[in-house]
Amino acid sequence: MPKGLEQLLLPAECLVCHGLLAERDAARIVCPVCRHRWRPVRPPWCERCGQPEPHFGPCRLCADWPAALIAVRSAFWLADGAREAVHALKYGRLPRIADDLAAAMAGVGLRADAASALLPIPLAPKRLRERGYNQSEVLAVALARHWRLPVVRDLLTRVRETATQTALTPETRLANVAGAFSPGHGPGVGRPWPSLVLVDDVFTTGATLAEAARALEQAGARTILGVTFARAVIPDFT
Repeated sequence: MPKGLEQLLLPAECLVCHGLLAERDAARIVCPVCRHRWRPVRPPWCERCGQPEPHFGPCRLCADWPAALIAVRSAFWLADGAREAVHALKYGRLPRIADDLAAAMAGVGLRADAASALLPIPLAPKRLRERGYNQSEVLAVALARHWRLPVVRDLLTRVRETATQTALTPETRLANVAGAFSPGHGPGVGRPWPSLVLVDDVFTTGATLAEAARALEQAGARTILGVTFARAVIPDFT
């Protein structure tokens, strides 16, 4: 069936606003208008963790991160339609939306040119079976096409299940993911990776990225970056 006729008979609609997608956007899931509404995370920010708040003295958010985790950046705030896009990737069984998310992430202010590989945050085996795929992995694969970097999956293993982080305080988030990762045992472990980029869907306090980086650091990694599509506004737990 010709592409134009297929679109006429089976029109694609935007996941967020449900408007019909133009022919040039038929392969996408989010329309250009909704993508334009995603609110970018902009500086000034902490040079290390990317949290765009005024800082007087050392940043408390990343003060206890492992030394190897030198910079993390997020593309958009988890609001204004970006939340729906993340939920579609994570819970809506729409892994192909990762192409839209990765295209939007490609220009994030991260030293991707200095990186040697992308490393998705591993998903616990139980959740991987339930979901059918690792959302961080499909996001890393899509981003790799833009940054022209390999994706390695055997450098990191999730060794235990963790409770969902959504309603946890920053302190309990750290405790929740403590010891959740260990170095992998695949062929990529022995290779000299000058720098690695951890890829995840959402950054809240950075606890998951920091714990993953800690396991990699223990295995010998010295330069680790992090990138996420979205960044959540940290609730006031005081």
